[in-house]
Amino acid sequence: MENSTQQVELQIPESSRQISEDDDTNTNQQQQISRRSNKHYGWWFRIFLYIIFLLVGQSAATLLGRFYYDEGGNSKWMATFVQSAGFPILFPLFFLFKSSKNTAFSWREKPSRSSLFLIYLFFGLMLAGDNLMYSYGLLYLPVSTYSLICASQLAFNCLFSLLLNAQRFTALILNSVVIVTISAALLAVHSESDTSTKLSAGKYAIGFVCTVAASATYALYLSLLEVTFKRVMKSETFDTILKMQFFPSFIASCACVVGLYASGEIRHLTAEMNGFNKGEISYLMTLIWTAVLWQICCIGLLGLIFEVSSLFSNVISTLGLPALPVLAVIFFHDKMDGEKIIALLLAVWGFLSYVYQNYLDDSKAKSSKSEENEATITH
Repeated sequence: MENSTQQVELQIPESSRQISEDDDTNTNQQQQISRRSNKHYGWWFRIFLYIIFLLVGQSAATLLGRFYYDEGGNSKWMATFVQSAGFPILFPLFFLFKSSKNTAFSWREKPSRSSLFLIYLFFGLMLAGDNLMYSYGLLYLPVSTYSLICASQLAFNCLFSLLLNAQRFTALILNSVVIVTISAALLAVHSESDTSTKLSAGKYAIGFVCTVAASATYALYLSLLEVTFKRVMKSETFDTILKMQFFPSFIASCACVVGLYASGEIRHLTAEMNGFNKGEISYLMTLIWTAVLWQICCIGLLGLIFEVSSLFSNVISTLGLPALPVLAVIFFHDKMDGEKIIALLLAVWGFLSYVYQNYLDDSKAKSSKSEENEATITH
């Protein structure tokens, strides 16, 4: 009788410990699920924020660039300079998003200072050359032709993503690329169908070649950035994004200053400011805000490359082209007709197609992780 009582007393504590261990296991699993869920929502929030930065910055900066030319601006190097000269506004962000010293990578895996300098120098000079070609294209081509060629950069990006980034192309991605490109092309062809532009054959050829080369260079730039983030930098922090924007922009701005002096355009800037139709203050504010907005755009662009891919960032960038007529209606009182509305709807369709593909990939990845976790718990 005493032995039975002792066995019961022993079984009760053992049972209590087992229940307690099960409760702890369930609590840990719930905490892990909660952390994964928070991380997932945080990722989508960052993507949304980068998209806003890219679209707002690109659209507003493009409108200000058109305002600069329309009101009397004529300096190609100044138009190039403001596309990268806003980098000082990024400096305070280094203190807000400074990466921790305890990273997941050892110091041996990080690139050396000399390697970083060469990387920043390469991307900075590439950025300056690309921006200059865009400036020449916009100066020598009608806006419709210029926009049409710029939209073709999505096709170039597909090619470079396939060759350099091992991008997997599905039916939805191809549909997105085709639809968004058609949308921008439809808008570009229509936008100035009722205007005539008198250009010499030589200037037209220069503008055409420069814009095609700029579109291809920009696509290559995005793909190389993605390769650099994944294979060279090896640091998943916003600090990395800031550095890849700050230092190349600094080098590109220095190259533009050299170009301003070498071309002699620096001597005509005072006369250009005095002759600006809206006044000197408006001239300065146009240049300053254009520089700031391009930096905001680039932060969004680099963030999307870092978080998703260069192809996705280019799709979002191309999506902003059909949005420009809507902004032009608001700020420049342009006419909004049926073809522009169709172009906008096509762009949204292509964008949603790509987002849905990312949603499918994300769901598949979560399903695989869930199965792995269940298998681990079972064993």
